[in-house]
Amino acid sequence: MSIATDYRCGFVAVVGRPNVGKSTLINAIVGRKISIVSPKPQTTRHRILAVHTTDTHQFVFVDTPGLHRKAGRTMNRLMNRAATNALADAEVILFVSDATRWHVEDDDVLKRIADCGAPAIAVMNKIDLVHPKSELLGRIAAMAERHPFAEIVPVSARRKDNLPSLVDTLATYLPQSPPLFPDDMLTDKSEQFLAAELVREKLTILLRDELPYGITVQIERFEPESDADDARVVIHAVIWVERASQKGIVIGKGGDMLKQVGRAARMDIAKQLGRSAHLELWVKVRENWADSEKDLRSLGFETP
Repeated sequence: MSIATDYRCGFVAVVGRPNVGKSTLINAIVGRKISIVSPKPQTTRHRILAVHTTDTHQFVFVDTPGLHRKAGRTMNRLMNRAATNALADAEVILFVSDATRWHVEDDDVLKRIADCGAPAIAVMNKIDLVHPKSELLGRIAAMAERHPFAEIVPVSARRKDNLPSLVDTLATYLPQSPPLFPDDMLTDKSEQFLAAELVREKLTILLRDELPYGITVQIERFEPESDADDARVVIHAVIWVERASQKGIVIGKGGDMLKQVGRAARMDIAKQLGRSAHLELWVKVRENWADSEKDLRSLGFETP
């Protein structure tokens, strides 16, 4: 790709309270599942880069965990720190909120944005759920009163409504710079990381209200294999829970839940990797891992 002299590139921190659609928004713009999504709050736990490259711009989106008040556990504090650090490094901030309702935690995020020097664009997501549509203008006006945003852009990430307008608006705020990453790069995370996250996504969706909070996934084996008839990747993953009582919930009666999770994850992993996958899952107990910096570090979390 030839680089124009006026090429623009920069880091875009995508922040907001939990469950407002930050990951859905980024996936929709990039055109690929970079971050997992589910109806559960705090699905995103790690700082993830998602790179969207055009002939004139490179957007380096930083998908962050949702900023939240209750950060009593070590993992929660690390998640808040990851989101706060992303704000400090950003050229532009996308503040994502739910257009259907304002929450006290939205105010908390705004306070953090106010301390940053970068321009902030308010992204009012889920406008497809605002009824009647005439209410949207009033909600946009109310947003303008809350903070001196550089722009306010209403969108529906799920339906991809108004996303081209958001990208065009965002592009004007990027600094002039050559691209920071190769034009075929989509994320800084490995295929192993994606596989672990997809397993966790299926756990989140299938377990619903029974989902133990202290649950994470670690890849122990990730080996491409090929023969004359097939090219596949063999994956062994451990699902870690915090208490022995949670193990039975994840496995399910007769192993049924674990089989469902494995089947759904394997299909999605194969789709994302572009080749067939053989996935084996185990459930193990590591007590109170979410409160141990040592355990969190070994499980891939960024720690001080």
